[in-house]
Amino acid sequence: MTSTLRKHLATALGVATLLTAEVATAAAQPSGPSPVEQLRRDTRAIHALGVSGVQARAIGPDGRQSVATSGTADLNTGRPVHSDGYFRMASTSKTLVAVVVLQLEAEGTLSLDDTVDHWLPGVVQGNGNDGRRITIRQLLQHTSGIHDDLPGYTTPDEYYEQRHDVHRPERLIARAMAHAPDFRPGKGWAYSNTGYILLDSIIEKATGRPAHREIEDRVLRPLGLNETRWMGTSPVLPRPHAKAYQLFGPGSVVDVTQQIPVDHEALSWVTTTRDENGFLRALLAGRLLPPRQLAAMKKTVPVSAEVQQLWPGGRYGLGLVERPLSCGGTYWSHEGGDGGYITLNGVTGDGRRSAVVSMSEARGDTPEHILEQENAAGALIDHALCAGGGRA
Repeated sequence: MTSTLRKHLATALGVATLLTAEVATAAAQPSGPSPVEQLRRDTRAIHALGVSGVQARAIGPDGRQSVATSGTADLNTGRPVHSDGYFRMASTSKTLVAVVVLQLEAEGTLSLDDTVDHWLPGVVQGNGNDGRRITIRQLLQHTSGIHDDLPGYTTPDEYYEQRHDVHRPERLIARAMAHAPDFRPGKGWAYSNTGYILLDSIIEKATGRPAHREIEDRVLRPLGLNETRWMGTSPVLPRPHAKAYQLFGPGSVVDVTQQIPVDHEALSWVTTTRDENGFLRALLAGRLLPPRQLAAMKKTVPVSAEVQQLWPGGRYGLGLVERPLSCGGTYWSHEGGDGGYITLNGVTGDGRRSAVVSMSEARGDTPEHILEQENAAGALIDHALCAGGGRA
């Protein structure tokens, strides 16, 4: 949840209740089709909303995979969506950052109760911001109060003007410091990309190496996730990939595939549904963190009223979201949305059942379209995790 696609969210409150109720009702219906047929139905339902391309992969407790695609990877040529296509990971990479921070805590390199100022003296200050009062834990959980002010585009002209701009972390942090905090540290919840930019800097300060190198060596290589790659300031993706589109309004669908992510230091990751499933399953199965750190990651707080419209019943841990399942219990996830690519994912608490759906068009022109797309993708995840009675 990183791009301007969510800027309409505050005005969406009036339509959210009806939309989420419809999804909950649909998810509660008795299961009939096989997991792969249900996945096909759900990808087609997302495509039917007007989303150009959809790919999804679900993995059951026995490791058996169901894969489905719908739509097209290119509106000009009509070529099919590749089931192993790359997409921008966007905010799902916050979970990667959180894992590295928690590994460093387990090793005694840092403490979650360390202040930002301890590691980055004088960086968070001005206009009421005070890094001496904000902890690493609060950055991870979006309870720091640091205001988010990242550049972004809301029109085709803005996209073409900004798509190759390179924004350094110091400049992005300075933009946030130009604003007063949203609330006192620990006294509220507000999604803050800037908080994770600071966490990247803390990782580098603590290890002497860029955060993306630590992620590669600590998470990706040990798990063999070779299709998850840091792209730096490259505006393109590896092949194969679907072209990414942004709906700006009626008759205004723009190919936004080529762009440099605003926070390229933290968010310039690409991945596949295969790798994203593998990462989430390994994390929840306890393969990346000791039990104490995984338990800390799963200690959640309520999200804001606005974000509840996207994540009904959702709660935020340390780089991880907890959401309810229609069949009982909860699942863990962290969606990502940027540059036309929107991805939802989910994994059961034991890491045995998981699903990822990546959409290559962001219908972000109205609150209704945002919620329709979010809810249809959320239903796909719910159906996949509840297959066979849920609670795997």
